[in-house]
Amino acid sequence: MPMNSDSILDDLTRRTGVAVAHYWKTRTGQRDRQLQTGKADQGLRSAVTGGAQMDGFIDLFTELIVRAGIPERFIFRKKAVELPGFFRPTKEWDLLVVREKTLLVAVEAKSQVGPSFGNNFNNRTEEAMGSALDLWTAYRERAYLDSPQPFLGYLFMLEDCPSSNRPVKVKQPHFRCFPSSSAHRTCAGTKSSVASSFWNGTTPRQRLSHPPKTTAYMDASWCLRRI
Repeated sequence: MPMNSDSILDDLTRRTGVAVAHYWKTRTGQRDRQLQTGKADQGLRSAVTGGAQMDGFIDLFTELIVRAGIPERFIFRKKAVELPGFFRPTKEWDLLVVREKTLLVAVEAKSQVGPSFGNNFNNRTEEAMGSALDLWTAYRERAYLDSPQPFLGYLFMLEDCPSSNRPVKVKQPHFRCFPSSSAHRTCAGTKSSVASSFWNGTTPRQRLSHPPKTTAYMDASWCLRRI
């Protein structure tokens, strides 16, 4: 039987804040250790290549999934996280739920901090769309056997700072961009707290019955409902 999930959903904003704090603490610690050993990567790459920064969010998702009634033995992270793709042999995901040869959940978590936002944000957008297209095409070709349509989640945490809120320059030499694109802000109003204001003023039950309108960011309570 699924466990009572209301308590964790009521505390979701604080728990998300803990995950954000874990990100910054881990990122700073990795960078400092590499500087001390003289093996730091160029620029801010040292804070990216160490990995584990997003573990706080993966921990939170794992707890939500377990509370929804999925035994932890069916949840995979760090090991056995490869899925076959269509345009590439395999892809590693940050979290998978596979139960009795049935794919239930695939989640990827990414982050981006300053100082360079424009091109990096475009790269992240292309990665997210490419991964989704690859998985859904593989699903269509029955790479995951008789699995029903799985939940595909992509969490993107963007640093909330003046640079990420500044409108980007758009070149339009041949055709006009969509109005929302020509004046959009890099982070599209998304705060680094990730929980966002989408759910403000709603109860956990309301959050479970009304999914978010965007597929670019995944809310943990919506993940819980889909499981």
